[in-house]
Amino acid sequence: MTGSAALMPEPAPIVACTVSRDVQDFDLLIEDMEAELGESWGDLSFDDAAAFFTQPDAAGLEFVAIAVDNRDEQQLGFIGELIRTAKENRIRVILIASDVGAMALHQLLRLGADDFVPYPLPEGALHESIERLRTPAPAPQPALPVATHPGEFSKARGHVADRNGIVLPVHGLAGGVGASTFAVNLAWELATVTKEDAPKVCLLDLDLQFGSASTYLDLPRREAVYELLADTASMDNESFMQAMLTFNEKLHVLTAPADMLPLEILASEDVARLIDTARANFDFVIIDMPKTLVQWTETALSQAQVYFALLELDMRSAQNTLRMIRALKSEELPYEKLRYVLNRAPKFTDLSGKSRAKRMAENLDIDIEIMLPEGGKPVAQAADHGLPLAESAPKALLRKEIHKLAVSLHEHALQAAAAAG
Repeated sequence: MTGSAALMPEPAPIVACTVSRDVQDFDLLIEDMEAELGESWGDLSFDDAAAFFTQPDAAGLEFVAIAVDNRDEQQLGFIGELIRTAKENRIRVILIASDVGAMALHQLLRLGADDFVPYPLPEGALHESIERLRTPAPAPQPALPVATHPGEFSKARGHVADRNGIVLPVHGLAGGVGASTFAVNLAWELATVTKEDAPKVCLLDLDLQFGSASTYLDLPRREAVYELLADTASMDNESFMQAMLTFNEKLHVLTAPADMLPLEILASEDVARLIDTARANFDFVIIDMPKTLVQWTETALSQAQVYFALLELDMRSAQNTLRMIRALKSEELPYEKLRYVLNRAPKFTDLSGKSRAKRMAENLDIDIEIMLPEGGKPVAQAADHGLPLAESAPKALLRKEIHKLAVSLHEHALQAAAAAG
């Protein structure tokens, strides 16, 4: 008996587990786990996992793959507790999600899952996720000093995130006032403001439901954007840059997600991380904001050097401007950062229109510092062709005014950098 027992092979140690309501609903996960780990993995139900994670045997687990689908959304609280318990016991978590709503997925990721893989599993996705867990984090590198000399303001520095970018959100105070057109074209004008040593510029389209920057620049909407927004806690410079697309190799764009998402999917800390990362990598950060005021509007406003508020010469814009100012004052937010941009402003010869604009500013007790002329058909044509005005209608009056503003912003940035030096 003893001799026979000695010939029996030792069972393979369990280094990972799947956790699900019924693992048979995730047959591709079973196949990939067997391909990656052979017999060195096990399967737990949600109830069994809750008890097992606190046992001494769980200390030997390399990771757990928690698999959920839309039928599990009713017990998100319990699944969230599983993730939290696993993390408290230093067990890495890969979240496998099938047809889970955006809010539910965001809630689970915020609880600390180390990685996320959609189901059905893409080819090699689980292998790549496991490799990411096994790869030790790189040792932190000492930060390089930020260049402050004007000649070094936008000098190429490889992938080192050593900048301190200027944040310029753009907010339309009414529908159709041209906020997205202004944001896209301002970003492009800044990115091309000089032929040599131009500043590095990014455009963040945070209008998660109706953002149109991708349309205006003919860029695809990518799933990577949603994955980034859903888990900003694990975002680093590399993942942030990989989620972006470039237009004509000069302007970096984080498009709105492919699907409409509730604005509440982003919390204030998420937007703060996005802006901080963008500032570290770019000289100018243009943010196309949703028209709706949300919790993280305050974050964008507090981070902004200038917050552009676009309006038109009509009653709805006047009323919304007044309501915006009241809302910011009631919360003791820095409303003085708002710079009012009147789009489709009266022409130089339209004395009646100019008088109306002056009365509007006086009644609202604001200064309208920027007047943008009517863009007309060239604006619609540029948007339809996915090009900035500078590329499709460089002589348009609207383009010239936005270019002047970009030149002014760039000059102020250089002067500020020189003064800091």
